Amino acid sequence: MSSSAEFKGSAARDGGSYNIFVIPHSDFVIFSLVIRTKTALVSASRFAARLRSARDHGPDARATWLTIEMRNRYLLMSILALLCGAALASSAFAAEAATPAQAEHEGVPLKAAPLVQFGKFAVTNSMLVTWIVAAGIIVFAQIATRTIKPIPSGIQNFWEWLVESLHNFLESIIGRELVKKTFWFFATIFIFILFVNWFGLLPGVGTVGWGHYDPAGNFHIDRPLLRGGNADLNMTTAMAAIFFLLWLVWAIQANGVGGFLLHIFGPKGETSGVMKIVMVVIFFMVGWLEIVSILFRPISLSFRLFGNIYAGESIMEAMSTMVPMLGWLIPIPFYFMELLVGVVQALVFMLLTAVFTLLIAQHEPGHEPHH
Repeated sequence: MSSSAEFKGSAARDGGSYNIFVIPHSDFVIFSLVIRTKTALVSASRFAARLRSARDHGPDARATWLTIEMRNRYLLMSILALLCGAALASSAFAAEAATPAQAEHEGVPLKAAPLVQFGKFAVTNSMLVTWIVAAGIIVFAQIATRTIKPIPSGIQNFWEWLVESLHNFLESIIGRELVKKTFWFFATIFIFILFVNWFGLLPGVGTVGWGHYDPAGNFHIDRPLLRGGNADLNMTTAMAAIFFLLWLVWAIQANGVGGFLLHIFGPKGETSGVMKIVMVVIFFMVGWLEIVSILFRPISLSFRLFGNIYAGESIMEAMSTMVPMLGWLIPIPFYFMELLVGVVQALVFMLLTAVFTLLIAQHEPGHEPHH
């Protein structure tokens, strides 16, 4: 986002004259998640292969090993993203088609603006943002890993530092065995959410687009060219839904079907006699509450990320339009706050998904998984 500005020029749309204009904005539609996942993770797959070759050059290149475990699970991530993204995008576009056009309003809109229409499928400004972010991650990873050196330097050093730091941080929370299985997902989620959040703060994102003048001579934006990705509930819901599916897979792998059900409905603690029967009944009833809690986890994950990012976008717009003459100055302190919020929200999303996975995958001493 940036301060308000206007660019001369016009374009015909619905019989009216529209100028290209700058005004704060942001949003996203879900198909972008598919492109983001497939491109970013394929890039990381190549990165892992190159890191394997660097591993033989010395024990200090630990980052060369960290991402090898990620490679074999990229296809699963892509398939899940495709299925989830297609379902949510289809329902979202169908809902938009069935909803009559709403009156123009000030503030950050909830819906992404379509830029190009192909039948029922629309390329939106939010999809464009995620493609740009995905392309940036790919290019950066390719450049960083083009020539692997035993003693890294430059952007290779930064990339390996990022991967290794995330690995060590997650390993200290969920343990070595679990991080080997799940690191590929948590690292991908953190890096993507972080850069999408920060990309939404760049000048021109949500501020350049097509609009019109009202009778009073004030300019109103109709279609911003770019919008922040995580300010759309479709985007955050898709990521949360993909985690939920993977959580089920990891839970069954760690416990087996029987152990998974026992973990939820089984009695806790050691009891005997009549008290054991009472505890079985109580924990069976509590298990249904646990099911409700589990089902609400993706909802809470999606709304938490969406709410914080959307609120930040709204604050930035309000600050930019509060005093038109100072629209370039007032938002500056809030830019620094949003930079911090971008890191915190990416970290919170990663940590919550990691802790949810730990809670279902860990075993008490003396309890083995039931297969």
